[in-house]
Amino acid sequence: MAELPEYYFRVRDNGAFVFRVDTENRQRRIELDQIAVVNIRNGEIKPQGDRDLTPEDEAEITRWMQERKRLLALRDIDDIHRAVDYLNTTTHWAQSKASPDQLEEVTDALLLAMHDLRTVLVRKKADRLTKG
Repeated sequence: MAELPEYYFRVRDNGAFVFRVDTENRQRRIELDQIAVVNIRNGEIKPQGDRDLTPEDEAEITRWMQERKRLLALRDIDDIHRAVDYLNTTTHWAQSKASPDQLEEVTDALLLAMHDLRTVLVRKKADRLTKG
């Protein structure tokens, strides 16, 4: 049987609830003892109740926070690559499959969203070129 981790992180918006996993009890049940709440946005680690976190607790929580930030950053860029794919499939749909009524339903929203995106991208590109 695989060894359970010492800590369990229940993910929530902007962080997690941190639990210590306990299997060393009379009933041999898995118990989750909440030890902290973390916020990855501001880096805050709040011990639960009157607890004092051990250096090992803090090190593991910090390691998890760094890994979580890395994972979320990878997901963000993957979502953007998917958006490019969606734009391409939307273009193909509009050109070859969409009915006039379907185009009427989505054209204004798409044009505004694309204009907004283009404006931001052009401005950011110009900023990079003038700084670089």
